[in-house]
Formats: sequence, structure tokens, C-alpha cells
Amino acid sequence: MRVFAGYITVISFMLIFFTTLFFATDEWNKVQSFQNELEHSVSTDTLNLNRTSLLLDQNGKVFSEVNRPFRLYIPDEQIPPFMKDILVASEDQHFYEHVGFDAGAILRAVVKNLVFTHIQQGGSTITQQLARNLYLGQEKTYNRKLTELFYAHEIEKSLSKDEILELYLNVIYFSNGVYGIETASQYYFQKSVTELNQPEMAFIASIPNNPGKYDPIDHFDQTKVRQERLLDILVSTAKLTKEEAEKMKKVPISLNVRKKIDLYPDYAFYVESELKELISIHEGYKVELAHASSPKEKEKVAQKLDERFQEVISSGVQIQTGLNPELQQKSVKALNEQLQQELQGATVTIDNKTRTISAMTGGRNYQKYNFHHAFQAFRQPGSVIKPLLVYGPYIERYQASITEKVNGNRYCIGDYCPINYGGVNPGTVTLKQSLAQSYNAPALRLMEKVGIEQAFKSLSSFSFEKVISEDQTYASSVGGFTYGMSPLEMTDAYTSFIDGMYQDSHAIIHVKDNKGNILYQWKNKPKKVWSADTTSKMRKMLEEAATSGTGRAAYVSKPYVGIKTGTTNNYHDYWVMGMTDTFTTGVWVGHDIPRNMSQIEQQRPSHKIWKQIME
Repeated sequence: MRVFAGYITVISFMLIFFTTLFFATDEWNKVQSFQNELEHSVSTDTLNLNRTSLLLDQNGKVFSEVNRPFRLYIPDEQIPPFMKDILVASEDQHFYEHVGFDAGAILRAVVKNLVFTHIQQGGSTITQQLARNLYLGQEKTYNRKLTELFYAHEIEKSLSKDEILELYLNVIYFSNGVYGIETASQYYFQKSVTELNQPEMAFIASIPNNPGKYDPIDHFDQTKVRQERLLDILVSTAKLTKEEAEKMKKVPISLNVRKKIDLYPDYAFYVESELKELISIHEGYKVELAHASSPKEKEKVAQKLDERFQEVISSGVQIQTGLNPELQQKSVKALNEQLQQELQGATVTIDNKTRTISAMTGGRNYQKYNFHHAFQAFRQPGSVIKPLLVYGPYIERYQASITEKVNGNRYCIGDYCPINYGGVNPGTVTLKQSLAQSYNAPALRLMEKVGIEQAFKSLSSFSFEKVISEDQTYASSVGGFTYGMSPLEMTDAYTSFIDGMYQDSHAIIHVKDNKGNILYQWKNKPKKVWSADTTSKMRKMLEEAATSGTGRAAYVSKPYVGIKTGTTNNYHDYWVMGMTDTFTTGVWVGHDIPRNMSQIEQQRPSHKIWKQIME
């Protein structure tokens, strides 16, 4: 009788509602297509839950969370039955019987609300709450409540009870910016809901009824009272015995509140930037940007890419990276300890075996999303360009011996007459000595023999974004470029001296959706840049520079160490590029607005940073 009376009330209420709509033309027109809209909206295909994406280090450990609100999704099969039982018992005891709304509950709510000018009690089922959370918001008006009934009924038609409960348990609010039971479990206890004991499950199940009142952090005692009430409800619904409930009430509840994980901002920001690039390549935005016919069209494509990036981030992806936490900490420490006030710098470390980026620093005392010097700063490379643009191509073309002699004295081509550091004229030197001491005149002579075009053909093997045709002059032999290179680009290129092969180094290994499917991964294949003979010779020359040349202040005791240094005109930039048997690391030191740093040259800040990282 109670259910029958409830249905009569609901039907009467709907008739009043539609009669009102008839006199409101605007609303009536909306109703005409309401069913079509419902069928389109209420579908798992169009469902778009805002979830937290996770960045994982090389050990699979989370080091950064991206996107708010905080929501970790858990599928139905992993949700403990006790958690389902207690939320159904407390929120909607007739969940498995009704068609989206509980007519009896609505009747009671209508009677109660007649004495108020606005809705006090809603009689909402789990399905109605799901409809509110997914589609409608929390506004309390009679029109909204009736719209909610339509959505709830359509949800029941479209989804199974298990699917509805799974979604509900993943979308409901648990206070403190936390959504979903898995998230609540991780936030309040720092463990998965599958690891909670039953009293802990009952405790967090107490929160959604009134997230403000039952906030476990600010109102622990009230939440505990609510927990015990829920256990009593389970007794009344025969899900627990009274003895079991009383025993659970006595189990201590100890919160272990989890702070948001936001470690290694230098690396995390780069990962987000790289993810956008990965999406752009995989989904065609990069091609669209390249073929955009006007700045306005390019802006539209860029906006679409931004929206798609936010969509991916909001879907709760897991981004597996090559981050080495220990190296990252060492790198940040080295940069901050060795740089003086106002001086800036950046470091990049790449794993020789996997070619993944193991560590990266964006600047002194770097704050997330600030200008990132490792990949956003383009500076003149100085002499660190010589192995890539001069010596490598020369040896490759002429199969030259590293003991081959070259004139080290000052040399001019036309009006271009670079001088050696300190103005020295060393006379005849070997190629090995020339690189180790970073003489400029021999580099110019060798480039003239190779030819500018051939030298830049070798350079085109690498991912130098801002090398342009105007750079093809003899000044480039000692690092004179229009825009220059980023520390990441330079370090990346030096990995070609590991084994003669080159492929773009990346932070991201793969990106998976919340079901474990791989969405994106880099498909770059290694390509041969240097022959085995050239590679071997270049490694010996770099080793000479590390042991007795300009890199000796950075030397570390490893099975192999090869280093090249660079200083640009007027001492605007200091570089150290080099590798050991396991890692390739690049260091840049300078100012955001270039200025003369000759007064700190003898302090060797770039050398000290490199050494501290690689020791």
C-alpha cells in the first residue's frame, strides 16, 4: 500500500509539473527533445568522470598527482562487498528493487516539505544521487528534482545495478576535495579500500551523507557516531549480528591523512609538456599545426590540442616515466648548492641504456610551471657543439686518426678570425689535444675541410628545434648560432657518442588509461649517426678532455668518463657535457638576461654541478 500510494503521488506530481511547463513555452520546447537528450547523455560511452592522473617513477611509485578534484577510480570487482552493503543499507535500502526512485521515500519527503518554502528532504535514491553528481549538480528546486527522476530512470534502463553502484561509489564526495571510496581510503588511511578493515570501511562510509558535518579531520567524533549508527543499521538489515557490530565499534580508528603528492616539480612539469607533445603527434595535431594556413587557424588547432590534453589528464591516466628519484634529488641539490645568487642553471641526465630521461632540473630553487631552463631556454652552445658539428663529421668523412696533426694557431676565413682561449697559439697539435684543450682555430680549419653543408647534414640527425639555415656559417664551428640549443637538446645529442646510435630521449615510457590499456608511447627508432670507428675515437677524445683537458675539474672515478666543456662569448654561458658508463649528463649555467660571468670562471660552477651529480 505504501509503494502504491507513493506512485500515485509521484504521478500526480508529474502531472502538475507538466501542466506548469505547458504554460511556460520555453521549458515546454525543451521537454520535446528531453528523451533523446537523456538517451544520449546517459551512456557509459559519453560518461566523463574527472579523475586524477598519476606520474610514476622508474620503480612504479607515484611522485606527482595531476588534476583536481582528487579521484582514483576502482572497478566493481575490486570493491569489497561490505562497503557496498553498508552504503546501500545507509543510503538506499530498496536500491535493488526500485527503478531509479523510491516512491515511498518521495511520498514521505513531499509530505515533510509541504510545511517549508524550499526542499528540506529529497528522498533520493543512490541512482538519483548518481544522476545529480554526473549530470545535474546540487541545486534544490522542484523542477530539478523532477528532472533528476527522469535521469535516474534512464540510468536504470541503461546500466545494471552493479554498474550504477560502481559509478556511485566512485563519484560521491568524501570531504576535503576527495571523491570516490578508493580516493577516500587512500586519503584518510593511506591504503587501498581493499586493505581496510570493516570498521574503517564503515567510518569512511559515514562521510557522504553530510561531508561537512562528517569531515573526519575536523569532526572526527561526529563521524565516529555516524559510523556506529551505520553498524546498527546493518544489524537491523541482518547484514551483521549485534555482537559483530558491538565488536566493530570498539576497534580504534586511526587516521593517516595523506598529503597531495607533488614531488620533483622540475621533472613533473616537463612530463606534462612531453605528454602534450605525445598527444599532438599521435592524434594528428602536430600535422595540423604544421599545415595551418594562418596564425588564426594555428591558434584554433593549438586550442583544440590544449582541450584534448586537459581531457586526457582529467581521465585518470597513469604516466610511466624514467625518473630516477635518487638522481633527481642529487641534481636539484647540486644545482642549488653550487649556484650563487641570481645565477641560473639547468641539468639533464639520460640513462645510457634505455635513453630515458632519468633526472632534470629547471633552475635554481625551481617552482612548478615557472620558466624551465632545461627545455625552454635556448642558449649559444660554445665549444660543446664541436664534437657534433666538427670533430665527429671530420673523423667520419676522412677516417682520421685522433693523433692526426692540425695547426692550432690563429686562422681566418674572410673576416672571421676566432681566437683561442687566452689568445694562445699552440702550434701543431693532434686532434685529441685540440678537442681536449678546446682550441678554436683547429675547429675552424677542420670545418672548412668538411664543408659547412656536410657538417650541418650531420647536425640535422639531432632534434635541434631552433637551428636555422642562417646558422650555416663558419662561426658555428665554435658555437655561434642565431638562437642556440636547450640543455635538453644538447644532452640528448651527446647520447650519440654512447654507441653511435641516436634516438630522441624522453621522460615518458608509456601512458595507460584507468583500465591498464596503453594509450600512448613513443615510437622513435634508433638511427645510426656515427660509425663504430668514429664513435670509438670520439669517446677516446672526450676521455682525454676529462682527464687532462678542460673537463678535468669535473672528473669522476668511473669505468668510463668523457667530457666536453664550453664557454660562450663574453662569458655569457658555461656548459659541461659528458658521460660515464651509465649516464649522460649536461649542465648549463648562466643568467636569464646574459651577462659577463668572467669573475666566477675560476669557481667552475658548471664543473662542480656535473661532478656532484655524477659521483
